[in-house]
Amino acid sequence: MRYSRLRLLACAAVLMSLSLPALAQRVVDGDLQQQMSPAEFKAAGLDKLSPQEMASLNNWLQGKVAAAAADAREQVREQVREQAREEGRQEVIVKNRGFFDFGSKDPIDSTLPGEFTGFGKGRTYTLANGQVWEQTDAAAVGSVRKTDAKVSVIPGISGVWYLRVEGINTRAKVRRVK
Repeated sequence: MRYSRLRLLACAAVLMSLSLPALAQRVVDGDLQQQMSPAEFKAAGLDKLSPQEMASLNNWLQGKVAAAAADAREQVREQVREQAREEGRQEVIVKNRGFFDFGSKDPIDSTLPGEFTGFGKGRTYTLANGQVWEQTDAAAVGSVRKTDAKVSVIPGISGVWYLRVEGINTRAKVRRVK
């Protein structure tokens, strides 16, 4: 859900980067005399300008609008780049949890698809999230049969991880292999 919000925000930023400059240029497209009503033009005192002065004012205004539009586009591009960096960083953290001491200290909650028949040293456990963990200690539980068991892989001290199966009091020391 977090990535969906980031992607939605990035899409909105891209759309804004495309629409803001066009909107700004549309507002002052042409010269001021065309953009303003005759009463507004006269009230601003622009009717007193020579054609050269009016052209100079219009050029100055177009330059300001173009510069503001370019600044807006650059700000949006930077926001999109920053969001992409953060999204990539989060993806790396999630993808590599369990390898080394990477990511948060929160447990990894998932399920063991299929039948769980107990612990045993050297067994591998493939979680529904795609992670594969291998049991490294001799913890054993016999006479257990659970289908699609809910599990938590809990970080311990010094990069050690433990697999806990819901409803079973024993936990097994595991290491992530995939």
